[in-house]
Amino acid sequence: MTASSKIRGKVFVLGDNIDTDQIIPAEYLNLVPTIPEEYEKLGSYALIGLPDGQGRFVPEGEAKTPYSIVLAGRNFGCGSSREHAPIALGAAGGKAVVAESYARIFFRNCVATGELYPVESPVRLVDEFQTGDEAEIDLDENAITNLRSGTRFELNALGDARPVIDAGGLFAYARETGMIPHSA
Repeated sequence: MTASSKIRGKVFVLGDNIDTDQIIPAEYLNLVPTIPEEYEKLGSYALIGLPDGQGRFVPEGEAKTPYSIVLAGRNFGCGSSREHAPIALGAAGGKAVVAESYARIFFRNCVATGELYPVESPVRLVDEFQTGDEAEIDLDENAITNLRSGTRFELNALGDARPVIDAGGLFAYARETGMIPHSA
């Protein structure tokens, strides 16, 4: 990820209990994210498991999403533990998920991979935004602004997780801070 404090873009609004099978169905877990072509392909399938009528996060036939921010309700990323879930969202071009709460493993996988900022909101933002709205997240100010309405909402701070995500994940952070040596 970038160490920039602001993320600006269109939002994709979801409800509660979005599970990892909806984020990236099991049939795509054979894609290896460390292979660039497969990483891109993984992104093209992000949120493909949503019910019909929900809309597409990544347009059919495309590899990238027009939405850089996912807004969700409670318990985002529940279900099976799959590292591919935040990777798929990041590979598609997602930068952050703002939810009321997260499944613990999804949150940890976001931090470990450095793909997404998993920001928690103390208020139900899915009722304050519509898919396609422009928003700006300020990670330093712990706030998100709906640029359509001009309304600003406070967010919970990422705390110690932020520098790890800023660095690009757990291994990059460990190298950056001298916990493990840089590879030759």
